[in-house]
Amino acid sequence: MNEKLKNNYPKICLIIFLIIWVILAINPKYRIAWLLENTISLLFVIILVLIYKKFKLSNTSYTLITLYLIMHTIGAHTSYTEAPIGEYLKQIFGWERNNYDRIVHFSFGLLLAFPIREVFLRIAKVKGFWGYYLPFDVTASFSALYEVIEWIVVTVRPTTSISFLGMQGDIWDAQKDMGLAILGAFITMLTTFIINLKNKKLNRNLNKSSNK
Repeated sequence: MNEKLKNNYPKICLIIFLIIWVILAINPKYRIAWLLENTISLLFVIILVLIYKKFKLSNTSYTLITLYLIMHTIGAHTSYTEAPIGEYLKQIFGWERNNYDRIVHFSFGLLLAFPIREVFLRIAKVKGFWGYYLPFDVTASFSALYEVIEWIVVTVRPTTSISFLGMQGDIWDAQKDMGLAILGAFITMLTTFIINLKNKKLNRNLNKSSNK
């Protein structure tokens, strides 16, 4: 990646997301549910834009964030319970329900734990064990918070329950969603730990070789 592309990469990610968002904002299946689903994600994007100059994340983090936001935007357009991708996978794997919502919840942990870790490393200056546990813990907490928000919204507006809550008859839906997000975050933190450990060993061996 050349220097110019590298510097403009976050802006490219933003443009790609906005184009997809605008396209999927046209005639969503359930407008109220779409508004509810997009409120938090748009606030998140606005915050990232506002802090960009003072707190710029790595291009890896922007890539992961963009992927997750696109997946979430697709689910908001069709409703998670009726997402065509989920229906396609349902036929292939013989699932009893449309699991696109479960895929996105898993992706929440898998894709966002790394950016959250980056924030912790740069602001809190955490090291070692805490540099992996705290991002994992916060990602799990955000997942639980979202389930609470869903419960509050559906309590206030019961008519949105089918399209917004997306339980599909599963009374353990919230717990399974949180469990998948936690699993995704765990996989990312474990993978990051293994990669960092290997890099440390490699650098140590290189230093030993150069000192001989």
